[in-house]
Amino acid sequence: MALLDRFRLDDKVAIVTGASSGLGVNFAEGLAEAGADVVICARRADRLEATKERVEAHGRRCIAVEADVSKPEDCELVLERAVSELGHVDVLVNNAGIGTAVPATREDPDEFRKVIDINLNGTYWMSQAFARSVDGDRGGAIVNIGSVLGSTTAGLPQAAYASSKAAIIGLTRDLAQQWTGR
Repeated sequence: MALLDRFRLDDKVAIVTGASSGLGVNFAEGLAEAGADVVICARRADRLEATKERVEAHGRRCIAVEADVSKPEDCELVLERAVSELGHVDVLVNNAGIGTAVPATREDPDEFRKVIDINLNGTYWMSQAFARSVDGDRGGAIVNIGSVLGSTTAGLPQAAYASSKAAIIGLTRDLAQQWTGR
């Protein structure tokens, strides 16, 4: 067996959040290239069509869902669509995220909350919905996208972003402990 064959995702269904731009587009396309059907979601629904076309160019099925991961009901909707249209879910890539670069003495509480709501809470709500939807016999995998700013600083004023990414490290560690061997 060739090395890359060990990473094939044939007959798997993957979900990628924040798939309207940046890394999310690349994650979705890479998963399709590895053989997975892909469910993509983002707040900017108008930008999901281009990602969908890239996934489908690899001969894979793709479902695009407008969703705001900071809303638990949107996360549930993404999982419901995935299971109803593709039969099951196997992989979740929690990629959705935003950042700010505002000095801490001037950052508006709503700006700070928005970053935490999308980056941290969205990761949690999607993980929770995913864990409830995974077929116990098939198992599943969650990939949470962190940042070096969760462990160190770049000297930029990014308190909300750095806090959210540090919290994702702790969240990932705890969920892995809770759900290992489920």
